[in-house]
Amino acid sequence: MSENNTKKIYLDNAATTQIDKRVLEAMMPYLTYCFGNASSLHSHGTESKNALDVCRKKFADFLNVSSDEIIFTSSGTESNNLALKGIAFANRSKGNHIIVSSIEHDCILNTCRWLETQGFYVTYLPVDGNGIVDIDSLKKFISPKTILVSLMHANNEIGTVQPLMEIGKICREENIIFHSDACQSFGKIPLDINKMQLDLLTLNSHKIYGPKGVGALYIKRGLKITPWLHGGGQEFGMRSSTENIAGIAGFVKAAELCISEMETESKRLSNLRDKIVKELQNRYEGFYINGSMTHRLPNNLNFAISGLEGETIRILLMLDEKGIAVSTGSACSNNDTTKSASHVLQAIGSDPFQARGAIRVGLGRFTTEEDIDYFIEILINVIQELKPIFSNN
Repeated sequence: MSENNTKKIYLDNAATTQIDKRVLEAMMPYLTYCFGNASSLHSHGTESKNALDVCRKKFADFLNVSSDEIIFTSSGTESNNLALKGIAFANRSKGNHIIVSSIEHDCILNTCRWLETQGFYVTYLPVDGNGIVDIDSLKKFISPKTILVSLMHANNEIGTVQPLMEIGKICREENIIFHSDACQSFGKIPLDINKMQLDLLTLNSHKIYGPKGVGALYIKRGLKITPWLHGGGQEFGMRSSTENIAGIAGFVKAAELCISEMETESKRLSNLRDKIVKELQNRYEGFYINGSMTHRLPNNLNFAISGLEGETIRILLMLDEKGIAVSTGSACSNNDTTKSASHVLQAIGSDPFQARGAIRVGLGRFTTEEDIDYFIEILINVIQELKPIFSNN
């Protein structure tokens, strides 16, 4: 990276977050002197195993579940794959029908497409204009062959929060396994596994100021699930691989900090987000928000300005030149070689042109009001610079 004096404002915290120094400090012992393999029988191994046990207990306590219900993984993607594939194949004798929403993360949707090649049938639930799942559709599509419902807690692009308590009640009444991907919501808004009647829950570290390469899956005790990594039998036989003790320690510390600071941080980020909305609404009649402002993550804003949708990439690059990092949607979708429009925005009613034209702002712990003032100022300058271009088209 070339050295320059450009101010750096990072507003892509939905893609990943900066590691908190307190998290890094918690990781250091396991990156240096406490380096043993937790499966080894000598003192170095038992030291790591004891650390793993302590971390698992702490993490389970955060969720109000038992330690043996927590499986540490390498990512949210791995956890989602284990949840869907593991449940599908373990319960194949009961049925082959799975229900997910049409706005799930790509790792859920692509897993479902693969499962369809293996003889499973998947229903992709519609959502309303705010991205909320249609409850009546869910009830309608449930059949005697339905074995799993998987709905994300909060969407990674538009921040919409789903009514998991209501959905969990339906699944429990119908005796259907209920899974949720909570990678975006965990540590930002309250999450209650018992009240939501969840059987599986996916979490990850790098969305909450922890290290990349660490995730977790809550699996309700007694649930029948098929492992997908076979080897030494780590993680109660559910996920073979030498445990990443340093990463797990960082994940647990990151979760501890987010949960303890959640209430005040949520209010702070909501205020910063609403300041952006107010300024842009006052300036541009064509400014519009994608997703619900009522049922939304406090740190998420997904918006566009009518007529400028075709200039979104240019806006992103012009902001980047000024040291401001935002995104046009999910970071994972940028790996899509077809460069297709956002499936999330199309699901809520945007046409393909609009679905390529949104800007996602992800606020975070290290975002200041000064950062937001600078972002608003620069964004307005960028829009004014582009206006003559698109108004003459």
